[in-house]
Amino acid sequence: MTLKHSPYVLYADTEGNVFEDKSLYAVGRAGWYCYPVPDEDWIELPDGGSLYNLPNRIPLGIDVKTGEMRLCDLGFAVAAFVPPAHTGLFLAAYENQPEAPTLSLFCYTAVGWYRGKFYVPAVRVEADIRQECAGFDHNVVQQGVKELRKAYPHNRLVEHLAENCALTYTCPAARNYFMGRWECPVPVSPACNANCIGCISEQPEDETVVSNQDRLQFKPTPQEIIEFTVPHLESAPYPLISFGQGCEGEPLLMWETIRDAIIEIRKFTDKGSININTNGSKPDAVEALCKVGLNSIRVSTNSLQRHIYTPYYRPNNYDFDALAESIKIVNRYGGWTSINYFAFPGQTDSVEEYEALRAFIKDTGLKMIQWRNFNIDPDWYLGRINLPDSGDILGIKQVMELIKEEFPDIKYGYYNPPMERIKGNFEVDFAH
Repeated sequence: MTLKHSPYVLYADTEGNVFEDKSLYAVGRAGWYCYPVPDEDWIELPDGGSLYNLPNRIPLGIDVKTGEMRLCDLGFAVAAFVPPAHTGLFLAAYENQPEAPTLSLFCYTAVGWYRGKFYVPAVRVEADIRQECAGFDHNVVQQGVKELRKAYPHNRLVEHLAENCALTYTCPAARNYFMGRWECPVPVSPACNANCIGCISEQPEDETVVSNQDRLQFKPTPQEIIEFTVPHLESAPYPLISFGQGCEGEPLLMWETIRDAIIEIRKFTDKGSININTNGSKPDAVEALCKVGLNSIRVSTNSLQRHIYTPYYRPNNYDFDALAESIKIVNRYGGWTSINYFAFPGQTDSVEEYEALRAFIKDTGLKMIQWRNFNIDPDWYLGRINLPDSGDILGIKQVMELIKEEFPDIKYGYYNPPMERIKGNFEVDFAH
């Protein structure tokens, strides 16, 4: 749908009711600054998206009559959660009041109202539908939980995935596992060697934000891993198992357990793909896993510039250069390599970050970028990494286009691909 003009600004009252202000067009934020959003960048809020009321934050917009940017004094700002498979292009635009609390660890994409619908500046980066709301049936999930608990009554990992992940936090990956399909999560590590300021599973008690979920509290054995992953690889459509989840620390700290599990898994089945989601901090461990059958790696990062990466991750006993080395190792073994790239408008699309991304791709032979929305309070983040001004920006969409133009073989997406996509037609919409 072609918009005749930008959507209108949204605001919320103290009870969370949302209204439009037809005197202001919605704008977007990148870094510390606000900009008009190109009309072609607005799309309808996808199914599974939601709205947030941002307390003690005043919306900003462009006056319909004067074209000047000004505040909306009718209520609090509103932001959108953009669901998986979509990447936001601009943050919500607002001005903080002195008493504004730190926002919870979610993404805060700009949103507006146009002809009876909510619109967001975003782009779909992934054809895979594996985490779309319409594809989940809670009754089927509950039945799967019941059956698998009965099948593995003493398996602590299955119980963790059932009670915490699928039923309490409604984790899409865990729900898919209990529906018997696609990617199966395998959390393994209660510890971490980074102290990410935006960690979703463990925050210090004196921090101004709280974790979204509880972290894994035990170290699973190889036998516990093997017991439920082998049947999944054998029976699930387009099967994939992934070590390293949001409910744990760094899986490479448990690399010996993972190695032993992979060795035994591959004695039982050669089906599917074995992946690790990691900070890439231990290249030697990555190589040890590749030797026994690791198929793919996804390395998470907020930036490919050391001076921005370090104050966010606050690494313990590893160096930023380890990220590139881990990816190079997996490529040498013929595996699939991705980065889990936290897209933050105003930083990810700065000229300096774009140049760093280009250099990283050239140096490592990276195969895929997963353009993930960054779940963090924008002002809190920029302050914590001490980024007063990110300089000239290109725009998230333009960076995507420029990288694709220079590196036509690189893939974009939001999820780890199964073996069928890796070896066959990557663009196939396999999850149906």
